[in-house]
Amino acid sequence: MTADPFLDSPADTPKLPGAGRRWLKRSKWIALAILIALLLYYPVGMIIVHKINDDPSFSAGNVPDGQSKAIALAAALIHREVEETSWPANDPFFMPGYALDNMPNFQRGIQQALARFAIEMADQIGRSRGSANADDDLKKAAGLLNQAPDTWYVSGGSISANSETQYKEAMVRLASYNTRLAAGKAAFEPRSDNLISTLDRIGKDLGAASNAIDQEIDLYSGDWFDLQADNVFYFNKGLLYANALLLRDLGVDFKNVLDERGAGKIWERMIASMVEGASLQPLVVINGEPNALVEPNHLTAQGFYLLRARTQLEELTDILQK
Repeated sequence: MTADPFLDSPADTPKLPGAGRRWLKRSKWIALAILIALLLYYPVGMIIVHKINDDPSFSAGNVPDGQSKAIALAAALIHREVEETSWPANDPFFMPGYALDNMPNFQRGIQQALARFAIEMADQIGRSRGSANADDDLKKAAGLLNQAPDTWYVSGGSISANSETQYKEAMVRLASYNTRLAAGKAAFEPRSDNLISTLDRIGKDLGAASNAIDQEIDLYSGDWFDLQADNVFYFNKGLLYANALLLRDLGVDFKNVLDERGAGKIWERMIASMVEGASLQPLVVINGEPNALVEPNHLTAQGFYLLRARTQLEELTDILQK
């Protein structure tokens, strides 16, 4: 009988078990590495993504003569939050940002303030008196900034432009308006009635934010595990922060109006109240009993600054109407 060289070769037979053991050992290490990577993917990724930038000194830098400082600030704020920082509000489940909630809510608050500002620019400040049409750039920017902040590339089963893409386009539109404004090809009406209308609408947004605090306190105060308290807190934080910066620079655009009415000091106090409310940074947001001795309630602390800013805003409106 002829021997089968593949079965009987003494040189080849012992190599297979050793190679198999080495492969099995290597596979175990690979599996362990994959398991560790999966376990670390979300927590490490969340740490990398998470960033809440509430710097009150943030600005658009040097704004060319003839341009609106508030418009430049709005465009710079969009650039910072969408291009320099990630936008986790629309992250799908397989991305670490999906598990975040404080940062997305902070950015949602910023987005709402920017959307309100763009609407007021298109409807009031950025158009001439009478029946003049709204500026095309401002109108489109307002529409884009009012798009939902949680839209990914796939929405409702169809392909769509994600939130970041739309906000970036809004940024381009705002910059285009400012360029045309400096060239004398766009309108900017720094009148007291325009400013009053803008302040009134922002005041209503602050009122809605205050109402959200009231509802959360009424329903869940005293509950240390109120998982919605931080959502309300950080949304309001973003809203106060963006409005503080926008109104700070809008005050420069409307300096003559404020000086004529002697409203400069109260304007500065209003901005300071918003900044103080936006600067609160509790390690954990707790919705404690408002009259508790030990248990804090960070929503009531934030609500104080929010209501003080709203009161000062209403005082400004009264001054400007005289």
